[in-house]
Amino acid sequence: MKRPTIPDLAKAAGVSVSTVNRVLNQPESVRAPTKERVLTAAEEIGFYGLGTIEHAVKSTRTTHRLGVLLQRGSRAFYRNLGDAVGAAAEAYEGHKIELTVEFLEDLTPERVAKHILTMGEHCEALAIVAPQHPLVADAIDSVLATGVPIVSLIGPLTAQGNISFVGLDNWKVGRTAAWAFDKMVREPGEIGVLVGSHRLRNQEMNESGFRSYFREHNAKFSVLEPLPTYESAAVAREHVEKLLTDRPNLCGLYISGGGVTGAIAALRAMPKRDDFVAVGYELFDDTRAALIDGTLSMIISHPMKRFARETIATLMKAKTGGPDGGAHRVTFGFEISTPESV
Repeated sequence: MKRPTIPDLAKAAGVSVSTVNRVLNQPESVRAPTKERVLTAAEEIGFYGLGTIEHAVKSTRTTHRLGVLLQRGSRAFYRNLGDAVGAAAEAYEGHKIELTVEFLEDLTPERVAKHILTMGEHCEALAIVAPQHPLVADAIDSVLATGVPIVSLIGPLTAQGNISFVGLDNWKVGRTAAWAFDKMVREPGEIGVLVGSHRLRNQEMNESGFRSYFREHNAKFSVLEPLPTYESAAVAREHVEKLLTDRPNLCGLYISGGGVTGAIAALRAMPKRDDFVAVGYELFDDTRAALIDGTLSMIISHPMKRFARETIATLMKAKTGGPDGGAHRVTFGFEISTPESV
C-alpha cells in the first residue's frame, strides 16, 4: 500500500499543501482549529510524519491553568470526582490543560475561604464545592476581581459577582426521593432527613423539593427536621441510631448529604424491617453494597463522567469568555440505582 504523502494529507484535511507545510515547519503561523484538523486527518490516514505534526500542534497549544477545589479526599465520592475531572481534562480536545485538583479536610468557612484565595492566585479559572457563607462569598468576590472566573459545583453559590454552576437540579432530586418514599412505604409515618450542613445549598434545595412533594401529594407523611452530619460518618451513625431508637413511627430515612457510610452502619446494626425505606445519595462501593444487601432502597447520584466533562467545559468557557462573558449554568439528569439495577 502506498504511503500517504503531503498532498494526500492536504486533501484529507481539506487544506492546501502549503498549509500542511506550514503546520510542519511554522506551526505558530497556522490557526489552532486548522492545525487540529490536519492532526486529525494525519491520524486517520496514517501519515508517516504524524509524530512531527503532533509535536508541532501540541507545542503551540495554549496552556490553560484550571483548578478544582473539592471537599474531603477521604470520601469516595470526591476521590472519584477528582479522578474523573482529571481524565476529562486530559481528554479535552484541542487544548493543553494544566489541572490542579485539591481536597480540603477542614471545611470551616475560614479555611475554605483562605483556600479559594490561594488557588485563585495560581489558576486562570476555578471550580469549587463550598458552603454558602459570608466569608466564602467575600473570597469569591476577591478572586473574581482579579479576572479569575469561579464555577460552583454540586450546589449553587451567590456573591456580588457572577458565579457559574454545574450540577443537578437539586429541587428535582428532592422531589424524586419523596416520590420513592410515597410509592415504596406501606404505611406513611415519620421520615428522618440527614444533611451534611445547613449551609450547603444543594442539600437545602433537596429538602425543599422533598417537602414540597409531600405537601402536594401525601400529607400523611411527617418529614422531621433535618439533622446535620457535618460530612462525618460517625455523626451520621449517632443520628440514625437515635432516630431508630426514639422514633417508633419512623418509616424511612433520606440521606441527602455526607456521612452515608455511618448511616448504613447504623441501619445494619438494627434488626431489618421489610417496611423501612432508606434513600441515599451517590453511588460508590459502599452504597452499592448497601443496595445489594437491602440496607438502602434507592440511590440518586451524579453521572460522574458527564459531571466531569461539563466541569472542564464550563471552566474553559468561563476562562475564554472573560469578565464580560457572564455566568454559565449547566444542569443535567441524575442517575437512579435500585437493588435490581446495580
